[in-house]
Amino acid sequence: MGLWDSLLNWLRSLFFKQEMELSLVGLQNAGKTSLVNTIATGGYSEDMIPTVGFNMRKVTKGNVTIKLWDLGGQKRFRSMWERYCRGVTAIVYVVDAADRDSIPISQSELHELLEKPSLTGIPLLVLGNKIDKSEAIAQQALMDQLGLQSITDREVCCYMISCKESVNIDIVIDWLIKHSKIAK
Repeated sequence: MGLWDSLLNWLRSLFFKQEMELSLVGLQNAGKTSLVNTIATGGYSEDMIPTVGFNMRKVTKGNVTIKLWDLGGQKRFRSMWERYCRGVTAIVYVVDAADRDSIPISQSELHELLEKPSLTGIPLLVLGNKIDKSEAIAQQALMDQLGLQSITDREVCCYMISCKESVNIDIVIDWLIKHSKIAK
């Protein structure tokens, strides 16, 4: 049955475009806009300015069009996160893995967001960004400090990335494309 499903999915991909909608959330300076730019262009820029409110960008990878909502991470914008996370294919939560002082705040904001009934069941992709910095924590430490094991009402996945060095961006794109196939 697995081979048959794979063949059908491959045939569908030849003829049908797939779409998905994602919300990128996380504290300010975590690297959300850098991630969008890295996925879209493969490039990185040191000269990023903080997102005020939100930005929306569409990116096409293969036969999948990804609509990305890049949401501001400053405290005053966090109350908007739920509104832009409703009905998306997945929530992408970006954490600055090199800013150890911000991780407890990030954990609190993540769990507060996921408690919203309107977001139940939406898959969560957590990305520990800035692993190119020597002070970045390890993946298991990030998962533990964010309390990811306590999230049981949805699929949860965690990868460590570097937008600056393009580390593991391909794995993130693969995860996103895989989830577009099961999107409504």
